[in-house]
Amino acid sequence: MNDDARYPIGPQPQVDILTPEERLSLLDALVQLPGSFRSAFAGLNDVQLDTPYREGGWTLRQVAHHVPDSHMNAYIRTRLALTEASPTIRPYDQDAWAVLPDTGGDVALSLDLLEALHGRWVRLLSALRPADWARTFVHPEYGRVYTLNGLLASYVWHGRHHAAQVLGLRERRGW
Repeated sequence: MNDDARYPIGPQPQVDILTPEERLSLLDALVQLPGSFRSAFAGLNDVQLDTPYREGGWTLRQVAHHVPDSHMNAYIRTRLALTEASPTIRPYDQDAWAVLPDTGGDVALSLDLLEALHGRWVRLLSALRPADWARTFVHPEYGRVYTLNGLLASYVWHGRHHAAQVLGLRERRGW
């Protein structure tokens, strides 16, 4: 981890191609992510959950709900890329989602959702043929074409990134 609370594990990777070995390693990381994310939240009380991970940042509770929201979008993007020719996906306003009423609720629901979602997502990804990993989608907000290889690398980073934000606050506060 580094000293930047916003990006404690560094910037998001920009990957288009993975070796089969890199892909297997990232798939394993995707399997492990819900458990490590759940561990980052273990034992936190409501006051701690309602503490921002950095000044001006989301609360830990919002982070707990954001990750499954984001990964659900990635799962749908995966399915679109596999069933359409380079579809343009629909972006969403993650800051607006972070203040919807359901983000004030029990984080256990979102931690359970993340586990179930990753089970289904990993099952799909594990069944892909090598050529499928080069399938693409267009992200209009970023003006970029993503491969499924890149999506996998990005969302493994994403889960680790947010877990590190939670763990960083816990370390700074002695929780």
